[in-house]
Amino acid sequence: MTEAVKKQVKKEVVKKEKKYIKANNPMKDVSLEKIVVHICTGETGPKLDKAKTVLELLTNRKPVETMAKIKLPKWGLRPGLPIGIKVTLRGENADTFLKKALDAKSFTLNKRCIDESGNFAFGIPEHIDIKGMKYDPKIGIFGFDVIVSLRRKGFRVKYRHLKRKTLNKDLRITKAETENFLTKNYNVKFS
Repeated sequence: MTEAVKKQVKKEVVKKEKKYIKANNPMKDVSLEKIVVHICTGETGPKLDKAKTVLELLTNRKPVETMAKIKLPKWGLRPGLPIGIKVTLRGENADTFLKKALDAKSFTLNKRCIDESGNFAFGIPEHIDIKGMKYDPKIGIFGFDVIVSLRRKGFRVKYRHLKRKTLNKDLRITKAETENFLTKNYNVKFS
């Protein structure tokens, strides 16, 4: 074999090895980090209390109030006024809730709901769409948002206290990887 042929064969072998390493790298596995379930009522008082009971029934967790950040006199908003509630779910609770929420959307999502960093969000217009929830005339009907954050091993680099760094381009989650994660783990179809 000539020297040029040997170099060509070596390049092909290196390309195949890189593809194999990328495909079977455990550091590239995408997993579920957290889910934030959010209801915004836009006002305080009994409506916010009813939304709290709905969110407690949905998630079996105690919700936290979210505060207004800007002043809108026409709507009666001022900074520090509680106008919404949210619950953060992680681990097994997040996985089971995501299955329920996707079931309410009949396992179909729009591709536009995935952002550039691989996270996605969708809304459910009525909480009674979730299996096991029943209509209560004292509470009414509330819609809510489901915001899902994905991660992969090595993401601790951007959150740690000492020697914090930005993520390498290879570590970031792309839209295609998010779609692949959802279709493989939750049988989601995209429209």
